[in-house]
Amino acid sequence: MSHQPSEPDVVVATDFREVQDGPEFRELRRRHRSFVFPLAAAFLLWYFLYVLLADYAHEFMSTPVVGNINIGIVLGLLQFVSTFGITMWYVSYANRRIDPVATKIREDLESEVEGK
Repeated sequence: MSHQPSEPDVVVATDFREVQDGPEFRELRRRHRSFVFPLAAAFLLWYFLYVLLADYAHEFMSTPVVGNINIGIVLGLLQFVSTFGITMWYVSYANRRIDPVATKIREDLESEVEGK
């Protein structure tokens, strides 16, 4: 049995290029990139520092801190802690600085579709 819509389906063409070239979208992209790129670079440096220390500084990484816990274990666990910290920081940043602009763009697009 085929579905027959009671009202004609309306297809509205949205010029997404125009939206992408608009000042709100450029601001959204700027805010996102200004947070994500520097933080990603910093985290990668921190990660590669850990890997290089683990590979080339065996004595330093095996230095005991407390009992059988050494610097290598502490730095390894800090990798996880920093990942969760960055995630929480990004969520907070996105809620304050990215989501309001994205919501405005979405609402503008939805109102444009409803108006046609």
